[in-house]
Amino acid sequence: MKTLKILALSALFSLAQMALTNAAAHATVRTDAGTTESLVGKYETYRLQVPVEKEMATTQIKMIIPKGASIGTFMQTPGWQRSLERDASGALLSVTWKGTLEPMEFVRFLFSMRNPAEATELKWSVYQTYADGTVVAWDDSSDKTPASKIKIVAALTPVPMPAPTPAPAPK
Repeated sequence: MKTLKILALSALFSLAQMALTNAAAHATVRTDAGTTESLVGKYETYRLQVPVEKEMATTQIKMIIPKGASIGTFMQTPGWQRSLERDASGALLSVTWKGTLEPMEFVRFLFSMRNPAEATELKWSVYQTYADGTVVAWDDSSDKTPASKIKIVAALTPVPMPAPTPAPAPK
C-alpha cells in the first residue's frame, strides 16, 4: 500500500511539473519583476521572453502593441535587429526582431512603457517565425497558443506572506 501511494504521488508530481513547464514555455510578456499586474499610469520595464519550442531555430519575433500601451524605449539585444511599424499618426503598432535563436535557447527583449491612465487588460500578441517559415501565433487563436495579458489596476493585489516561523527556544 505504501509503495502504491509513493507511485501515485510521484506520478502527480511529474504531471504537475510538466504542466508548469508547458505553461511557462510560451512567448510571454511580464513586468521586469515577472508579474502580470501593474499600476495605472506607472512607468514600468517589461520583458518579452521567447523560447524555442521546436527542433529548429527561431529567426523572427513580432510583437503587436496593444491599444493604450505607450512604449518609450527598448534595450538593445545583441544579435537581434529591431524594426518598428507605426501608423500615420506615429503611434507604435508593432515591433519585429530578426536574429537567430537556436533550439533549447530563449531570449528576453526589454522595453519601458507608460501604463494606460485607466484600469484595463493589455493583450500582447506575439508571432514567432522558425527557420522553415512556419509561424506560431501566440495570440489566443487556440488553447495551445495563449497571448500574454497584463492587468493594469488602480491598486496592486497584495501577495499573502506566510507567517514567520518562530525561532526555537534557547536550550
